[in-house]
Amino acid sequence: MAPWNLAGTYLEACNCEAICPCRKVGGVPGGRSTYGECLGALSWHIQEGADGDLDLASLAVVIAFRYHDDEPRSPWRWELYVDDRATPPQRDSLASIFTGRREGDSRDRFPWTSKPSDLLAVTPARIELDHTPRKGWFRVGREVTIRVARAVEDLRTVSCVIPGHDRPGTEVVTAVMALDGAVARAEFAGRCGFKATFAYAGPA
Repeated sequence: MAPWNLAGTYLEACNCEAICPCRKVGGVPGGRSTYGECLGALSWHIQEGADGDLDLASLAVVIAFRYHDDEPRSPWRWELYVDDRATPPQRDSLASIFTGRREGDSRDRFPWTSKPSDLLAVTPARIELDHTPRKGWFRVGREVTIRVARAVEDLRTVSCVIPGHDRPGTEVVTAVMALDGAVARAEFAGRCGFKATFAYAGPA
């Protein structure tokens, strides 16, 4: 296995109220989901990245997910969408990284790799996104639509485990969060989101 690295921008949204209870706010860890069940979507825009000699820059990845706090170990039910512009080797590389099959620091940050989970599918898909700071949106066909309405004005530092607590970001409120796929069929407005940068890497 060759060394790999990915860096870029990250945007997520879920059905919790802002600021999401799972964040670390002002250095204080969070707790349970607002409603006891969390569902939403996560997106990564890879601005720089490679797996050995394989270039991964400019590609995107999205995960749609849901879990219940009261299930033992709150296992994730999730689907991985990989940019349909990726070649088969690029798609295989991204799938191996984001499902946690590859060693690297990302596995410590991805909850779906550190607990029991149900991966429903790895799906090549058209992913459109714009991670404009304090705003932004992303879309996966008709299955995932996230659009940010505004940033949350809060002077405390806010961070999330997935991009990493070493990379504080911006809490946002969504104009729409809609899922229409195997994971869930639901639509919300005025719920939480988070925007940050990320950098992951794995050893040889």
